[in-house]
Amino acid sequence: MRRRSISTATALAVLFSSVALVAGATGPAAADSAKVLSVKSVGDMVVDGNRQRVYISDPTGGRIVVTDYAGAVKATLTGLPGVTGLALSADSGQVYAAVKDTGRIVSVDTVTYTQTAGYDLAGALAPTTLEVVDGRLWFGYGSRIGSLDVSGAEPVVKLDQNAGADFSGATPLLGADPAVPGVLVAGAGGRLAVYDVSAEGAALRVQGSMDTGVKQLDLTPDGAQVLTSWDGSGNGYGFPAYSSTDLEEVASYPTEAYPNAIAVAPDGTIAGGSFSWYAPDVHIHRAGDPKPTRQYEFPNTGDSSGGDVLVPGALAWAPDRSRVFAVSENTYGTFTLRALTDPTKELAALKVSAPASAERAKKLTVTGKLTSKTAFPAGTAVKVTRTDVESPSGKALPNATTKADGTFSFADTPPAGGKVTYKVAYAGDATHAPVSGSDTVQVSRKATSLTLNRNGNVYAYGADVSFTAHLGTTYKNRVVEIYANPYGSDKPNKLLKKAKVNSQGNLSATVDMTRDTDVTAVFAGDARYASKTVKSTAYAKAKVSVSVSKHYRTGKIGSTTYYYFRKNTDPVFTTTMNYYAGRKHRFELEVYYQGSWHASGSEYFALGTNGQSAVRLEAPGEAGIRARMRSSYLNDSSGDNVNSTAHGTWKYFTFTN
Repeated sequence: MRRRSISTATALAVLFSSVALVAGATGPAAADSAKVLSVKSVGDMVVDGNRQRVYISDPTGGRIVVTDYAGAVKATLTGLPGVTGLALSADSGQVYAAVKDTGRIVSVDTVTYTQTAGYDLAGALAPTTLEVVDGRLWFGYGSRIGSLDVSGAEPVVKLDQNAGADFSGATPLLGADPAVPGVLVAGAGGRLAVYDVSAEGAALRVQGSMDTGVKQLDLTPDGAQVLTSWDGSGNGYGFPAYSSTDLEEVASYPTEAYPNAIAVAPDGTIAGGSFSWYAPDVHIHRAGDPKPTRQYEFPNTGDSSGGDVLVPGALAWAPDRSRVFAVSENTYGTFTLRALTDPTKELAALKVSAPASAERAKKLTVTGKLTSKTAFPAGTAVKVTRTDVESPSGKALPNATTKADGTFSFADTPPAGGKVTYKVAYAGDATHAPVSGSDTVQVSRKATSLTLNRNGNVYAYGADVSFTAHLGTTYKNRVVEIYANPYGSDKPNKLLKKAKVNSQGNLSATVDMTRDTDVTAVFAGDARYASKTVKSTAYAKAKVSVSVSKHYRTGKIGSTTYYYFRKNTDPVFTTTMNYYAGRKHRFELEVYYQGSWHASGSEYFALGTNGQSAVRLEAPGEAGIRARMRSSYLNDSSGDNVNSTAHGTWKYFTFTN
């Protein structure tokens, strides 16, 4: 027989696969909140504690955005070009806004969020800063101070009330405190001034020098000190406090970065802000204490290596001191309103130390330490909870109490083995925020036996095979899980059965053996016996069949059935096999010569997505030739390893005239 080439009669399909990506994202600590603001800039911020609303002006966008304490937008007031300074009326009924580009002050109802009035300022150009003192509105414009009284039948505007203070061409920042009647502070251009204000106007009490970089200033609720967001003393960065009587520096609250905001709470607690990518952004100080009680550092939501930064002057207290509000900006120019909770409370540290390992039912000792800037008194109670396999939701143990140095210890006898977690928590108080800590102990457990049959067995394609797990002695848990993980990346590990074993300790599950499969039995463990996992790998042969076409008849030669072809007809052999991506079958040809079969070559052909491949043999053109062929799947050689090697039956054929 003359050797002839083999050609395929089918085209290969192109296979595509897809990968799903899952991203996660992180946010601020659970107690705090952060919400992106739809603004182009931030000019000022005031807080209405009665209705729990935050008002933020956007000079570039010409709007005021109103949010709740969580940052959800409740209203947006537009048509206010250059709106900057904001101030809240004493009864919280109105928010006043200085609209720079129109030279007006407008009032907004805090219930309906509608503009209730607009006031011309007698020619005062570009008002930007605003404060309310005793019901009158004080505003900064150009390098001067003016006032607006709306208490009478007609509004009364008074301009040029600097009273001799020179702010060097800069619009003065303003500060006041509702608890200090008749006092207004102003500062800009390196000058700081304190005024006594009344219906008659502003009387200069004292003026002095300050750094030109001040971004915000405020008055303490006792009226004794003026605080600014920059230390001009030359002794480093900080938040200086000046006496309101002579403007001599009486205190300073140092910081490592560039100060850019200051706000004083109704009880005198100080919130200072600083511009920094790699250090805390907001610093909370008790009055007179240079060491911060608490600090907040913004996360990085932009494309730089450092965190977001505080917008200059964008700090405000909730009147009940439950939060400090801050606005941050990232490198994309995105602004975020951040509500920083429990700002007046120190963050304590609670360390818990347990042995790395212990014996079940034997006493162990857990130690720890509760510390903070303000020491805890001896006898402070901390709550103790033990979590283990028998108490997954936690079991309360007797409280532990601290010693004078904050240390504590307690003893426990763990009834369950495995991972045991001891959590210690302090509920918090007026000075300290809640804090907790934990540590784990690996408590010993006995070993049990777990077996799984059928390991190494080979089965025909599609055979239903029962796998039986046998569990030995345990304490309470008699549940076993049986999983089947077929070879190949497209089939997941699947739970076949999860149930209690029978009285003999057995649990069985059936696997449809269409691929080589890892079968796993899992015992999760219990309080006294350790978990255990065993694996049995069973193998499934590929399913291979071949059909023959183009023959004109079949018949036997001896006891063997042959397909008969005319000598000029091309036989076609169609192989069908269980499909897997990239799979090929081996086409093997042998010729009968001088009483025995001789190999005539083999070649691999890819399967289509329907699992078929048709191979056409070129006709020999002569009669009397006897041959045979078969298709096979060979593990690894056929393009994958998800099945075990399997051979189709030989197909015998001959050629006649």
